[in-house]
Amino acid sequence: MPYELQALIGTAELLAVAAAEVPVARLAPLSQGLALIPATPAFLAALAYQVGGNEGALGEAAGFDWLPGGSARRLAAWSKAGPIACVEACFFGGSGTQRAAVWADGRLALGPLTSAEFAPFPPEGSPISRALRRLGARVESGRADEAHHVDEFEAVGLPAHRSTARWAAPA
Repeated sequence: MPYELQALIGTAELLAVAAAEVPVARLAPLSQGLALIPATPAFLAALAYQVGGNEGALGEAAGFDWLPGGSARRLAAWSKAGPIACVEACFFGGSGTQRAAVWADGRLALGPLTSAEFAPFPPEGSPISRALRRLGARVESGRADEAHHVDEFEAVGLPAHRSTARWAAPA
């Protein structure tokens, strides 16, 4: 089953402020006090209208060609209240790619980080796990099942958000 995710992740409090500024944003809770806003077509269109950009214009600056131009300024502004990550993942049959970047204190603070298809993640973890770590996510130690590998991606509950188009669809 494929895994596709394009979203902004930050603390629930920070993303509540962002969602208030872009009213079509859908806020989804994660664990460890984090939440995500899926990059739905409605959210991206509203964000593009607010920042005066076009979809795809950010592309080369941070590697997220689905973000509207001008989004980096908005992410930087939101990040003055706390770090915010832009993440994407696309996997099918065990192979795929991830990309993540974190804005903090008004600037790009991490990344963009990208994983290559079929390449193993480096020892420091996947791009999204590294971004989540920068947001404060932690892996619990001392699990009963030590053979099961858990990273920050799993620890905050991202596996539950397998298909953005499916779970973030309007009710």
